[in-house]
Amino acid sequence: MGIILWLIIGGVIGWLASIIMRTDAQQGIFLNIVVGIIGAFLGGLILSGGSINNSPLTVTSFLVSLLGAVVLLAIVNLVRRGRVR
Repeated sequence: MGIILWLIIGGVIGWLASIIMRTDAQQGIFLNIVVGIIGAFLGGLILSGGSINNSPLTVTSFLVSLLGAVVLLAIVNLVRRGRVR
């Protein structure tokens, strides 16, 4: 059941991050899930010094995951286009 929650929450986080970074039209549901999961991992590493897998789903962990996904999309935009939107 945990992997299904990771996919659903990762998809929502990736979708919200793509709306914030205005890349929603360029990526589909699969890329949204990937961005959400990797962004959550990066946000957990940056802000909590470890993986977010150890903490329950709270508003704080959701926001940390969203911040990580936005940072990930900003880095991808920087590499692709040479600028952040």
